[in-house]
Amino acid sequence: MARPLIVTIAESREELEQRLQHETNARQQERLQMLYWLKRGLVSSRQQIAQLLNRDDSTVTRWLNDYRAGGISQLLEIKTAPGAARVIPPEVMAQLQSRLAEPTGFSSYQAIWQWLRQECQVEVDYKTVYRIVRYELNAKLKVPRPRHHKQAPGAIEQFKKTCPSL
Repeated sequence: MARPLIVTIAESREELEQRLQHETNARQQERLQMLYWLKRGLVSSRQQIAQLLNRDDSTVTRWLNDYRAGGISQLLEIKTAPGAARVIPPEVMAQLQSRLAEPTGFSSYQAIWQWLRQECQVEVDYKTVYRIVRYELNAKLKVPRPRHHKQAPGAIEQFKKTCPSL
């Protein structure tokens, strides 16, 4: 025989209803929904809660244990994995960002990769450098448009002066 579901909920029905209406996080909302159902007496077993929320019984049991241990604050705490450490340290990232903001900047991603290796002693893949600079920092390299090698040095300025405006 399963353990009986005995939970004393400290919050009032009105408070739970208000928090449930104003909650935007879906993961926290279903936990509040569980408490609300228990407070109103609409559910009487863990299996019933699990079926209504489309969760496993063990998940509902863990949520109830969290609530018993630390109240609503511990129940609504969503734990997330910290993730991997950044390949480029934050201080080097700041240097790179300021260097990219300069008018001269870098001429290629290869130059950035070499700068990171030589100046900052950071070993990182070329693809990672490209991804960070292009998509995370939203920077574009300062590369002038190519010009023909036979073009006269002052031809562009002369053309701009003598060209009739449209």
